[in-house]
Amino acid sequence: MSGREDRIYEEAAALWRELYGEPPPVRADSRMMLDIIMKSLPEKPYDRMASPYLRPSLIAGPKAVSAH
Repeated sequence: MSGREDRIYEEAAALWRELYGEPPPVRADSRMMLDIIMKSLPEKPYDRMASPYLRPSLIAGPKAVSAH
């Protein structure tokens, strides 16, 4: 593994240990660990909020549904 891949693996393993209180699976790579972690999270809609760092034209929100 490259240095970058090693760092990603270490971060994924630390996240795994924090969430599950146990070492990551022996055969799991960082991609597999992150995939398992993400799938275990509840689904939430994406709602982008206002940001002082973005122009208003770059901020997206849900499209309004017309009532007619």
